[in-house]
Amino acid sequence: QVQVVESGGGSVQAGGSLRLSCTSTGRTFSDYAMGWFRQAPGKERKFVAAISRSGFRTYGESVQGRFTISRDNAKNLVYLQMNSLKPEDTAVYYCAADMSFSTVVAGDSGIWGQGTQVTVSS
Repeated sequence: QVQVVESGGGSVQAGGSLRLSCTSTGRTFSDYAMGWFRQAPGKERKFVAAISRSGFRTYGESVQGRFTISRDNAKNLVYLQMNSLKPEDTAVYYCAADMSFSTVVAGDSGIWGQGTQVTVSS
């Protein structure tokens, strides 16, 4: 009965930064691999980043070098630091959790957050 909740979305101009946060309700993040996905209107959901229980990280090519995923298991938090934002980064961003890192990366997580809107204007 684990739930995850995102926060930190908003509107920013191109070139700016935002930091998204995701926390668990009912259980701790330490049991799960975590990931971030995004979906723009009329587009398929796309992989953004994932982090394993041990801290191994992987990124989608479109965000690598600009975004950083991190976790603080003591605080039950995972972050997505987004720098050098572009209008094409505009989307609803979702936090995902699963016991399996590979399952998170594949987009098949059993636990998803409600999403937080990120809007980047030119």
